[in-house]
Amino acid sequence: MPLRFFKKTSDDLVESALRCVLVTPLAIAAGSASALFLLTLEAVTQTRFSHPWLLWTLPLCGLLTVALYRFCDRSGRGNNLILDEIHAPGGGVPLRLTPLVLLGTLITHLGGGSAGREGTAVQMGGGLAGGWARALRLNHERTRLMLMAGVAAGFGAVFGTPLAGAVFALEVLTTGTLAYEAILPCLVAAYAGDFTARSLGAHHTHIAVMIPEGLDRTGAFAALLLKSLAAGAVFGLGAAFFSGFLHKAGETYRRLIPNAWLRIVAGATLVIALALALDTRAYLGIGVHDQIPGETQVACIKTAFVAGGVGAFAWFWKTVFTGITLGAGFKGGEVTPLFFVGACLGNALAAPLGMPVDFAAALGFVAVFAGAANTPMAGTLLGIELFGGEFAPFLAAACFAAYKLSGARGIYQAQRHGTDKSLA
Repeated sequence: MPLRFFKKTSDDLVESALRCVLVTPLAIAAGSASALFLLTLEAVTQTRFSHPWLLWTLPLCGLLTVALYRFCDRSGRGNNLILDEIHAPGGGVPLRLTPLVLLGTLITHLGGGSAGREGTAVQMGGGLAGGWARALRLNHERTRLMLMAGVAAGFGAVFGTPLAGAVFALEVLTTGTLAYEAILPCLVAAYAGDFTARSLGAHHTHIAVMIPEGLDRTGAFAALLLKSLAAGAVFGLGAAFFSGFLHKAGETYRRLIPNAWLRIVAGATLVIALALALDTRAYLGIGVHDQIPGETQVACIKTAFVAGGVGAFAWFWKTVFTGITLGAGFKGGEVTPLFFVGACLGNALAAPLGMPVDFAAALGFVAVFAGAANTPMAGTLLGIELFGGEFAPFLAAACFAAYKLSGARGIYQAQRHGTDKSLA
């Protein structure tokens, strides 16, 4: 018995070490790709700000996107392709997904489409992982681990939150469960990817948030915790609305306009028309910049942390712009728009709940993401990495409340359902 135990332990250690060795080159590649993406995205965004007329090229950008993805139709499924391949390896994740989603997302942002960056980084990591697994001729189980590590590296590198990136890769596959067998390679990949991206000059937006005073008193702590739960419930409804609108927009486009070329032009035209009707470009692009030429007050993630920094319905309009953009077939992520929506919704809830604006915005920032992606643990850790460990109890309360009340259908259609989310 002791000999068998030690042999099994030894084999497990060897396998764990081998997995970490295998994911390290992948993580370095994914971190490098994320750094390139972040730096070029910044340049593209500044170019759009300097040349407002580029908004009128959004239909042409859409046509370029459709033409680009004709090289590999399977790549158009994006994150859902990666999740399906992790659940049941089949046709594999093509390496060409990496340059395709990079170029597609940059084209979207150049024209002013409302999209994020998480999907791009995750898909680049997944594409690199698929190519690396085929090059090494790995079996299905190790290929699955490589794909999860690619997701962790991409997420951790693009947001500068490696712990959240590792847990996101474990949690996003199936609601209510964690794929613990991949925890070590995902941690190694996320930290290596983040270190690589930072070393190459990638930088991330940091927003300082103050913890409310007087929490050393039990009553004040309990009151704020209850308020965080109440806010989390509203954030869950906001997450459900975002996911539902995103899916409904895509389904409506496909039903009314079966042709992909016409569909994306129609979506681009809607984005332009809506921006003109609202007389603002605040809801275009990624939404982390607080200055747009020609506009005196801009709704964005940064201003959502300031009292009066955004309108009461800024969260609604960002949801609409993102659903119209991504539903039409433009490329980009959903998570950064979720940050925008959550921070703006938190801003709107601060006064009714009697919470500091920056504190409420921070809760919404992570909780709407946690609810829409069905990843409450990743959302909590994301908030801790961004805002500090002293926020942990309130972040967890908001994220898990949002998760419970966001409905079964999240932003990822290939996500499987494990445990029942309902409060009953």
